[in-house]
Amino acid sequence: MSERARQVLAQADVIAGYRTYLDLIQPLVGDRPTISTGMTQEVQRVEGALTEALSGSRVALVSSGDPGIYAMAGLVLEMCAVRGVDVVAAEVPAANGLVIEVVPGIPALCAGAALLGAPLTHDFAAISLSDLLTPWETIAARIEAAARADFVIVIYNPKSRKRHWQLQKAQQILRAFRDGATPVGIATSAMRDGQRIHITTLDQLHLAQVDMQTTVFIGNRSTRCYGTFMFTPRGYDRKYIMDIPT
Repeated sequence: MSERARQVLAQADVIAGYRTYLDLIQPLVGDRPTISTGMTQEVQRVEGALTEALSGSRVALVSSGDPGIYAMAGLVLEMCAVRGVDVVAAEVPAANGLVIEVVPGIPALCAGAALLGAPLTHDFAAISLSDLLTPWETIAARIEAAARADFVIVIYNPKSRKRHWQLQKAQQILRAFRDGATPVGIATSAMRDGQRIHITTLDQLHLAQVDMQTTVFIGNRSTRCYGTFMFTPRGYDRKYIMDIPT
């Protein structure tokens, strides 16, 4: 968590969030009022947060990772637009309207990549396998496009209790464009208690233990392993004389 995020939480009158995330920051919440909803109740959560904010309360809406990456910042702005709420950025002095500050966090792709080594040193694409809001046909098309373009691919939401087949389908799509020995990093609960870090191959991806707290890093054609790390060269070896282990 960033220092700015801690400051905002300390100044908030009301704290809203998914129950699991509020539990993670309970020492920072204390006895202040909260707006807590479960999974798939994001609209109700934001509605409650907006109601409190429009009544004059300072509200902190908590997300995991970064609020602008598969999280709540976009929904807040979308619902404000639908309701016709005038909004202003926190850095705009003396402006009229609902003041919104999106506080950057540490997304799972950054935390996981750091623990795995440096898989994202070159171009990459992030794709969520959750088809709750996006049709699977669209997700599959994005996976294929990213694979064709040789992006390193970061997969969010690979599996849940009700969704268990998408990762294997993604593996099948990727195998049409990537070698089976392509390094694949598995990061679960990165930088949290109980974190699990593992490097496998694309051929073995279907055997990996994954859940909703897991981020999967699919290497590109250049990604390699060295020691206990995986990394993606950026191309320095083509510009400078270097002896890089293969």
